[in-house]
Amino acid sequence: MTTIAFASIWLFCFVIPWEGVIRISGVSVASRAAGVLALGCTLFAVLFSGRLRRWQGLQIAALVFVLVAGAELLFLHSSDKLPQKYWTFPQLFLVLVMIWEVARTKGRLLSLLFAYVMGCYLAAFQTMLLYRQTGGSLRRFAAGNVDPNDLAMTMALALPMAWYLAQVYRKPILKWICRGYLPVGVLALGLTGSRGGLLCGMVALTIVPFTMTRLTPERLVMTISLIFLSGALAVAYVPEKLVQRLATTSTEVEDLSIGGRFRLWKAGMIAFTQAPLIGYGTGGFIRAITPTLGSGAQVAHNSFISVLVEEGLIGLIFYLLMFLAAYRAVRRLPLLERRFGLVLLATVIVAMSPLTWEDRKSVWVVLAILVGLSAALRTVPGTGQAVAVPAGPLLGRPITRRPASPVATPPGDDAT
Repeated sequence: MTTIAFASIWLFCFVIPWEGVIRISGVSVASRAAGVLALGCTLFAVLFSGRLRRWQGLQIAALVFVLVAGAELLFLHSSDKLPQKYWTFPQLFLVLVMIWEVARTKGRLLSLLFAYVMGCYLAAFQTMLLYRQTGGSLRRFAAGNVDPNDLAMTMALALPMAWYLAQVYRKPILKWICRGYLPVGVLALGLTGSRGGLLCGMVALTIVPFTMTRLTPERLVMTISLIFLSGALAVAYVPEKLVQRLATTSTEVEDLSIGGRFRLWKAGMIAFTQAPLIGYGTGGFIRAITPTLGSGAQVAHNSFISVLVEEGLIGLIFYLLMFLAAYRAVRRLPLLERRFGLVLLATVIVAMSPLTWEDRKSVWVVLAILVGLSAALRTVPGTGQAVAVPAGPLLGRPITRRPASPVATPPGDDAT
């Protein structure tokens, strides 16, 4: 049963990057259907096995954050009806639990990363197809006419995933599929014209120099060629108007404009001082800054400021504890996985800085996979080598596996 449940979660991760392409009445029906299927299969698998894993810091912090946000709305803000944004948080918490319960091995976790990369492949090709069909006449390009900034950040997250998978997969076809995402993803990211996506992509691509020490001379040449190809494709096919837009990134940062976001952040901090502990409730950011900006009030365009204003300092603490739990888990990984995890975590944080992404599936899935990898791998002291750790009993301690002691071989005998 766990195999069926895992297949449904794999489908869910595959759908996430292009979920906005298929919408009915503003609802992403593909991801909604995949999520319901994954939840049903996971519940059946858990009931069938009768086993649960002991939660770690990520799951506990996420649960407390969801409960605190709900309690603030019901008891402190006296909300008659919980907003739709709030109901997203319990669903995302269930995603954390599903991945934790079903994807217990390194192989399954890598497969979920591969599913996300494949989904980004589809979103990238759809974006390039839109560019070709319109003859480059649009101002910016994004698959399904979704927000170009959201799509750019989503595709940027797949860059370190694809590169890491290319390092650990053994089958050549899988290696080249993952490597091929770099030029495809960079080109599609450029077509979105997202300045935040450009910065996020630059952070994501630091995974390449961080892992170059592991490359043979032949692979080093291949890597340099792949990077050159990615840049050449972007220069050749990204329209001049988008190149000019991307070139203003440094100016926007220096002028503290950042696409008009700084005034929203400033208004948010003013509103925070009026309700510092409990905030204005989930979904209340626009209401909170309306006295300052009037009709110019928008969503925060910064995930952490959004949580701070809506959930208050109490909610922000538990939200940040989720990232702290992921960071501590990444620090326990072997060297290659540790570097990958740190780059991916940094990419997520950069992506969340100019967008209201605290309730995005991509963020919560990345945190779940990183914590899952840490639980699936352990580093043997003194060797730096990783060993697989099987799941423990019902809500019990995980079973640790010690490396086998070397057996002495009598002189003259060959070890088999």
